[in-house]
Amino acid sequence: MNRLTNSEEKIMEMIWEIGECAPKDVRAMFPEPKPHINTVATVFQSLEKKGYLTHRPHGRGYIYIPAVEKANYGRRKFESFVSRYFGNSYMNVVSALVKEEKVSVAELTSFLKKLKKR
Repeated sequence: MNRLTNSEEKIMEMIWEIGECAPKDVRAMFPEPKPHINTVATVFQSLEKKGYLTHRPHGRGYIYIPAVEKANYGRRKFESFVSRYFGNSYMNVVSALVKEEKVSVAELTSFLKKLKKR
């Protein structure tokens, strides 16, 4: 899966929120000052080239449809993050979370008990 720029990811987040849409629908979600419609349309085209969107004709334009589910994108992005920053070790991620006190030992113990029940 091709990597998204920050702008592409921001717009893709909006598309996932709306569902099928046109560039004008996404542009409407931006706060003022809104980006030019051509800028948004260009990002849509880039997202389609990268395989994140498909389209169908609608009137004089197109309606764009997400081709990648948000959950799938998140999983792949997380896998890349773990690979890049934690040596591809999920235990290193857990260790970092415990060390930074983002997850307690009690929470981990509870989680392990739930896993054993499965």
